[in-house]
Amino acid sequence: MRSCRRSSEDRSSGEAQPRNDQLFVALASHEEGEAYAVQKAFDCIETFTARFNGMDLAGMDALLHFPHVVLDAGKLVVWDRPGQHGVTFFDELRATGWHRTMYRRKEVVLATPTKAHFLVEYSREDTEGNVRSTHHNLWIVTFEDERWGIKLRSY
Repeated sequence: MRSCRRSSEDRSSGEAQPRNDQLFVALASHEEGEAYAVQKAFDCIETFTARFNGMDLAGMDALLHFPHVVLDAGKLVVWDRPGQHGVTFFDELRATGWHRTMYRRKEVVLATPTKAHFLVEYSREDTEGNVRSTHHNLWIVTFEDERWGIKLRSY
């Protein structure tokens, strides 16, 4: 790691040098931007899950960015518009005994001020809280068009 300190020789060169406080503010602003992005992306995933558990397809779509990319078992699917979940999606899910989805883990693996990549682990549970299945995914949440939304989900 290189120090931001400058020697008196550096200052006497006549060239405009960034001040230490300017460098610190730029670094702090970037880190604060990442922390803000992570929180907003986390909130987006939480809201998406609440809408998923509420079986609200339109509400879920409102939290996706389009085109929306799904990488499912090596098959790349691109949704270019809302409404891509089948109308029987939740009927089919309920037929498996599903009652709700619960997150076990959401770990940030990469963040910038405009996106966050999460390793996500969630379970599908029945009405008694028994785990029916567990899933591990990579989700990317981005800031586009003045809002946070899920851009990519890899299963």
